[in-house]
Amino acid sequence: MKHLRLWMFLVAAPLLGTAQDLQGDSPIPLDPDVRTGKLKNGLTYYIRKNNKPEDKVDLRLVINAGSILENDDQQGLAHFMEHMCFNGTKNFPKNKLVDYLQSIGVKFGQHLNAYTSFDETVYFLPIPSDDPEKLEKGFSIIEDWAFNAVLTPEEIDKERGVVLEEYRLGLGADDRMRKQFMPKVMYQSHYANRMPIGKKEILENFTYDKITSFYKDWYRPDLMAVIVVGDIDVDEMEKKVKKHFASYKNPKNERPRKVFEVPNHEETFVCVETDKEASGTRVQLMYKDHDEPKPMETVSDMEKELAEMLFSTMLNNRLNEFTNKPNPPFVFGYTYHGETWAKTKKAYQSFAMTQEDKQLDALRVLVEENERVKKFGFTQGELDRAKTEFYAMLETQYNDRDKEESSYYVGQYQENFLNKTPVPGIEWIYNTSQKLINEVSLNDINRLINDYLKDDNRVVVFTGPEKEGLKKPTEAEVLEVLNVDAGNLTAYEDEPVATSLLRNELKPGSVVKKETNDKLGTTTLLLSNGAKVTYKKTDFKNDEVLMRAISYGGSNLVSDEDYRKVYLGFAAVNEAGFSGLDKNAIDKFMTGKIASVRPFISDYFEMLSGSSTPKDMEYMFQMVYAYFTDVNYDEEAFERYKQKQSGFTKNMLSQPAYYFRQEFYSFINKDNPRFIRVFPDEEIWNNVDYELSHDIFKERFSNAADFEFFFIGNIDDNNIQEFASKYLASLPSSEKREKATDLGYRKIKGSHKKVVHKGADPKSNVTIMYYGDAKYDAKEALALNALGEILTIKLLEELREKESGVYGIRASGGMDKFPVENFRFNISFPCGPENAEKLTEMALQEVQKIVDNGPEEKDLVKYKEGELLDYKENIKENRYWLSYLTSQWTDNTSPERIFTLEERINGVTAKQVQAVAKKYLTKDKVIGMLMPEEAN
Repeated sequence: MKHLRLWMFLVAAPLLGTAQDLQGDSPIPLDPDVRTGKLKNGLTYYIRKNNKPEDKVDLRLVINAGSILENDDQQGLAHFMEHMCFNGTKNFPKNKLVDYLQSIGVKFGQHLNAYTSFDETVYFLPIPSDDPEKLEKGFSIIEDWAFNAVLTPEEIDKERGVVLEEYRLGLGADDRMRKQFMPKVMYQSHYANRMPIGKKEILENFTYDKITSFYKDWYRPDLMAVIVVGDIDVDEMEKKVKKHFASYKNPKNERPRKVFEVPNHEETFVCVETDKEASGTRVQLMYKDHDEPKPMETVSDMEKELAEMLFSTMLNNRLNEFTNKPNPPFVFGYTYHGETWAKTKKAYQSFAMTQEDKQLDALRVLVEENERVKKFGFTQGELDRAKTEFYAMLETQYNDRDKEESSYYVGQYQENFLNKTPVPGIEWIYNTSQKLINEVSLNDINRLINDYLKDDNRVVVFTGPEKEGLKKPTEAEVLEVLNVDAGNLTAYEDEPVATSLLRNELKPGSVVKKETNDKLGTTTLLLSNGAKVTYKKTDFKNDEVLMRAISYGGSNLVSDEDYRKVYLGFAAVNEAGFSGLDKNAIDKFMTGKIASVRPFISDYFEMLSGSSTPKDMEYMFQMVYAYFTDVNYDEEAFERYKQKQSGFTKNMLSQPAYYFRQEFYSFINKDNPRFIRVFPDEEIWNNVDYELSHDIFKERFSNAADFEFFFIGNIDDNNIQEFASKYLASLPSSEKREKATDLGYRKIKGSHKKVVHKGADPKSNVTIMYYGDAKYDAKEALALNALGEILTIKLLEELREKESGVYGIRASGGMDKFPVENFRFNISFPCGPENAEKLTEMALQEVQKIVDNGPEEKDLVKYKEGELLDYKENIKENRYWLSYLTSQWTDNTSPERIFTLEERINGVTAKQVQAVAKKYLTKDKVIGMLMPEEAN
């Protein structure tokens, strides 16, 4: 989000030397590790060498032009032009571009992508950098995007259908309500009527010259940046930039690139919008600035932005406390000073997601908390915690300064080009910001609210469901809340901070056995209470440790009757906190400490998931100990959790896509008494037994000997053995060992079709599912995965590129070994209701082609290249290792198979893919289809 740009800049900018004796008017320098330049034609470039990930380069083409520059008869064509760049260029005619990139492992939509907004159009191209030919073709591609798109009438007309399908995806309650409030939020501004997706009638009927004109006017060197970051030679890349881009010229009599203002207004605009299909209830309060924002250029600018960031941190900490109190006024609340829809207008903005009947209450809290700050200010304790929180995040980013992903640097340079956001480097930031933050006083922070609050330029937006019995707030009621009487407010009371996460004395155990696996790089500790700890030291991140603890069992050991009472209640136990500390007390104690743990109970397991920095790892262990031994019982916390969750889910079923999901999964699980609802209603919530949930939760986490704890990251051997002995070996345990129970419940058998009618818009969704019990076979599992990737390629070619019937489509498959051996294969896509039956049949025809003839060799190659490229990156990620080790534990297979995955992917044959298609996709299937109500 753009309002977090300063935070991103402060904690995530690239490397630079230290700052010395800076004055307020000193300019913020540019990181010397990025080479920048401007060609004679005005094109800007950024080049940086970065080895994470290895043998890969991120190319990005940034156009400082978007929908805001469209003529009235071009609305939607900035975005349409983005599509056309993938549909035929000088060096890659028709669909050859996507075809080539897939052949070298670049997946369409997942790796290769683009976006269009009001003010910019951006193209992403990550490619392998270990092959000179691939690098050269990569530059040819972005050169073609910039200047050599072939806008043939045939390809334009074919792409209309795809763009209209994307347009269709955006239809619904949010779109209808946005059209009502945007003219007030962006009062008398061009932004109010230039939504990037455009207008349907223009997309359907524009003449070819209109898009050609847009391309010639705005795709020009002086509005472009080329960004190159990756495992590359900088000098060589600079030569390639000049070779591919220096010869192009700007058009004669070029159109000026206007910057569009958002006019000020004296009125306070109130928009209360409702819709029968609205799934959530929201409040937005805006105090728009009078003047246009200025770019951050000097140290003084940075200090001012830093003060604003501290202000937002403190106020949001207060708002977060409301969500952890009885009868919370909102499910989520947030305030900041930053950009609006328009880059030329900042505003002091507050958001809240509320229960459907609490919009006025939520607005009242937002207004009162602003007035409380204005009248009493913040406390020194709040400021100290905000600074500590900032220091902790800054230190983590500094510690990981040599582990940043290339894609993040690319994003930073894009912001520098488009918005002049500085990129001085993390070392300069680290030193300078520590000096500046110490100089920011409480008075500096407290004065900011006077600049933010004003009686003019105000906008309040309420959006929510429209239904019988629900009173819609009036404009008069909203205005009354805005005029709050500050005389009744009292100062914020900053409660004392807890001194420890634990309150009970613990008796440390010991490590009784230690084993190492040199091939995996893991160490396994057997603790005195029977618990096992397996950890892997990595250098993927300097400041990251991930944890997962897992035990067989889960909710399937609970009776059907009790399951209905507790399946929603387990998460509420976590809401209550531990060690006698509520969530607010825990949050305050953890200020400046980066560690977290979340317990949860699934159908077949009880687990804890956590993360920390190496420095704060002991707090993660303390949280684990607390969840095992001293979880709170708090009826008020349960009621608060229930209110917040129902605020999220209460109106979900009014949205057609969610309603379809509910009805379809209820249909295929109709023989399963444990399937209740995808989105629980009030009756289900009222049936939750919190006491029983609490008791079962405690029982599930009462035997540490039945758990294995996995840790991945920058781990010190002495520290983890000390913490494991102190906090894990001291946990309660017994000789009991459990296995998860297969209760025998299955989805319905046979072939079925379930059509669900819901929604006013002409939108459909199709889901095709194959599933069933099957003996697990590792080769078949991999072949099913390959079949899903290959079929996705074919479905995109046929249903999107040739038929123009879908925007996106996905097929996926695999096998599960636990708790019962089975296979699964799904195909899903959104489309127009008039095409749902035809496209479903076409999808099934593509399945049958593979059943009859097997996959084409070129598609098998695309699958392998894409998977191998992903594997090469994943194998150096902590999260991938953690997921892999725990999944191998649940399946009881050797984790050393991780090193044979490349060989196994390369070993997949067309014959194997065809065999699993014949075996599993010629049997029963279930088709689910969402159709609009008017089609009933």
